[in-house]
Amino acid sequence: MSISVKNVAMYLSASALVLASSGNARADGYAAAGCGLGSMIITQDGFVQIFAATTNGTSYNQTFAISSGTSNCDAKTVKRSVASYSEANRETLAREAARGEGETVTALSKLAECKDAASVGAALQASYAEIFPSAGTSDKSVGAAVLRTLEQSEALECKGLAREAAEKA
Repeated sequence: MSISVKNVAMYLSASALVLASSGNARADGYAAAGCGLGSMIITQDGFVQIFAATTNGTSYNQTFAISSGTSNCDAKTVKRSVASYSEANRETLAREAARGEGETVTALSKLAECKDAASVGAALQASYAEIFPSAGTSDKSVGAAVLRTLEQSEALECKGLAREAAEKA
């Protein structure tokens, strides 16, 4: 994949839109760009969060930070990420959960650090009526229901979600 000025401009434009619609810095140590190296270098809120997001994206550290609990990331971050991912990808997730498989289910499984995507797909499929009770169910409710489904099944072995329980103990 070659990096061009056009690709960088599109990435920065998309980041600007996301960050411009975001709120202030949060109590958990990072602002709109999320946790990662960018949150440690750029602590101010506002437009400069584009640079924090770019740092996180170009250094490929955010995924590692979430998985390992470093760079302002912790197990709570994994939970928020799972819920946010479920909310943002609601329509695709609904289709794939009904089938019990798909790219969105696989990505969700990786995000929560579950043992395997097939088991996650089966669990989402079995809990479909609880996760998506009606078309009018809010995105937040869907995200919370997906998180509950992943947390309730020890067989899924979602290490990212289990880590928070261990931290509380």
